[in-house]
Amino acid sequence: MKLQLAAQATFLVLFSTIYAQMTTPVPFDRLNKNDSLLVVLDLQVGLYDLVRDFDPTIYRNNIIAHAAVGKLFDLPVVMTTSAQQGPNGPLPKEILEMYPDAPLIMRQGEDINHLPPLKPVDAWDNADFQAAVRAANKSQIIVAGIVTDVCTTFCALSLRAAGYSVWANVEASGTTSPLVASTANLRMMGAGVQLVSLFSIVCDLMRDWRDVPGSAQVLPWLDTYFPVYGFVARGHAAAIENGTLVPGEVGLLS
Repeated sequence: MKLQLAAQATFLVLFSTIYAQMTTPVPFDRLNKNDSLLVVLDLQVGLYDLVRDFDPTIYRNNIIAHAAVGKLFDLPVVMTTSAQQGPNGPLPKEILEMYPDAPLIMRQGEDINHLPPLKPVDAWDNADFQAAVRAANKSQIIVAGIVTDVCTTFCALSLRAAGYSVWANVEASGTTSPLVASTANLRMMGAGVQLVSLFSIVCDLMRDWRDVPGSAQVLPWLDTYFPVYGFVARGHAAAIENGTLVPGEVGLLS
C-alpha cells in the first residue's frame, strides 16, 4: 500500500511539473531548415526487433522516412550506431545508401589496444559524435532512435543540457511497450524536448507550399513516405483531371 501511494505521489508531482510547463507561455520555437541537423540514432537492424509499440511494417517505413527528411530539405545528417559488431547490427542499407558521405559514428571501441573498449550508451558521451554534431554548426537537432527510453531520451536530454533545441520524432523512435514509450516521452517533454510527428517535422521545415522545397517537391515525397496525405493529393489530381460532379455532390461544396 505504501509503495502504491508513493508511486501515485511521484506521478502527481511529475504531472504537475509538466502541466505547469505546458501552461506557461513560451515562445513558439519553430524548426528552420537552415538551422537544423538530422540525427539517425541507433536505428539498427538488430535493435529493430525490440520495438513493440508499433506495427513492424509501419515502423520500418517510419525509420526510413525519418532518414529521408534530410534528403528532402538538404539537411546535414549525423548517423551513429551502438555495438554494431554485436547483436545490434548495422543501420538499414536503405539509410546508408542515402548518405554515403555523412558522418557515421560507430560507438564500438574499435581500438583493440584500448581496454576496456568504450561503447557509450548515450551517444553524446562519445567524443566523435559530439564533434560531428558541433561541426554541423546547427542549433536545432531532429532525432529518432531505438530504444526511445534509452537511446533517444539520453541523447535528447544531453543535447538539451548542451544548449540545443531538440525535436524528437515520436514515430521513428520505438521501444518495448507503449507504457515505456509514454514514460520516456514525459521525461523528455519535461526537459523541453519537442515531441513531434513526421508530418509535423516536414510541414515545419517547409513552412509554405509555395516555397522550395514546396508542393512540387514535398507532395511526391509524402506520396512515398506519408501516403495518407499522398493519396489526398492523388485524389485531388484525379478529380481535376478526370472528375465530373455526380448528382448530390454540388450541394456538398456550397
